[in-house]
Amino acid sequence: MGEDMSMPKGSNVPVPTTALRVELGWRSGPGVPDADASALLLVAGKVRSDADFVFYNQPAHTSGAVRHEGKRDAGGRVTDTLVVDLARVEPAIETVVLAASADGGTFGQVPDLYIEVRDAVRGTVAARFDSTGASVETAFVLGEFYRRQGAWKFRAVGQGYSSGLEGLARDFGITVDEPQHKATSTAPAPPVMPPVTMPAPVAPPVTAPPPLHNAPPPPSAPPTAPVSLSKVTLTKAAPSVSLTKQGGTSGALRVNLNWEVRKQFSGWGSKRGRAVALHADLDLDLCALFELADGRKGVVQALGNAFGALHRPPYIHLDGDDRTGAVSSGENLTVNLDHIRDFRRILVFVTIYEGARSFADLHATVTLQPQHGAAIDFSLDECTVPSTVCALALLTNTGNDLVVQREARYLVPEHGVSPQRTVDHAYGWGMNWTPGRK
Repeated sequence: MGEDMSMPKGSNVPVPTTALRVELGWRSGPGVPDADASALLLVAGKVRSDADFVFYNQPAHTSGAVRHEGKRDAGGRVTDTLVVDLARVEPAIETVVLAASADGGTFGQVPDLYIEVRDAVRGTVAARFDSTGASVETAFVLGEFYRRQGAWKFRAVGQGYSSGLEGLARDFGITVDEPQHKATSTAPAPPVMPPVTMPAPVAPPVTAPPPLHNAPPPPSAPPTAPVSLSKVTLTKAAPSVSLTKQGGTSGALRVNLNWEVRKQFSGWGSKRGRAVALHADLDLDLCALFELADGRKGVVQALGNAFGALHRPPYIHLDGDDRTGAVSSGENLTVNLDHIRDFRRILVFVTIYEGARSFADLHATVTLQPQHGAAIDFSLDECTVPSTVCALALLTNTGNDLVVQREARYLVPEHGVSPQRTVDHAYGWGMNWTPGRK
């Protein structure tokens, strides 16, 4: 299919049974609301359970067939991407619905809305649908994958909803929690507390009697917690949020950095022979400085294999090293919130290990996903200084709360000074540093 050819509404096209990148895109600008991509895996037109809903607060399906990769802004063109591996979709699933929801407005205010399906390996376009004529709709089913005689097809749907992501999700059988909106940090969503499960009593084993024909049916499983659609986006104007008030009081907090690199050259004083290049093999390292309540300080990073630990101090663990920027693997740091009282402060930062001299032309998003409660995310500003280290977020224990502060602060190391030492100095950590390798 040609890259400029848009499918008519209601038409369908065969797609390969392989991993496909599904890109929801639009043009940003003043007064344009944000939008979010989601997917629903259906049997007979409904989800089997809330686990069949993939979106920003539930970014991966248990089968591994669908995952939400996240948002990128490249020069005013915003995309939110899903990866759908049709070869891994369970046999029972008949349809994978691909939807979009608007946050803070209607799709009548969103210009150039489209959905594009690409082969994830080859990069070729398999299908594209440009959605036009929207007015008061706040959610859209833009397209769907469906099975036909053992193969998969994509249909351009274009069905709008005025009830937002909540109404769309409910229509397909999702149980939605209150409140049904994303929130800014100035109006945080109420906490979503995990259900309390009492330990089952221990009883001696017994021999079950033979089944009776008129025996009552076994009790149904207790209902699972409803899906929360709440989300917090930190901005310059509203840079901080209480993690506790978002319900993030226990369990694992995953900090993810994903990025996209423009394959071009950009210079800091290129006339002086110091042109800066960002390459596709850019290697970024996610790191964290920590200070514990007992005064101990340290760093979690790939350098020196200081990956940390989740169930003993510092209760922070780095999940490895990635060069792609993809959310599915990417750079991930996990914080054990069961030990909030053991933390005084944590500074999450990123350094360039190799592949570039600065963060120029880097488009990055930071997501903090608590095990319980609303996701917190923010984008990094465009880098306008020759920086090799960026402070991302500062988590501070205030005594009865853990506050997340958006930093998005590019730092410029002095000649001969390491990025780690530069961050330490900027935030007054007061550690001694020695050269390290990974």
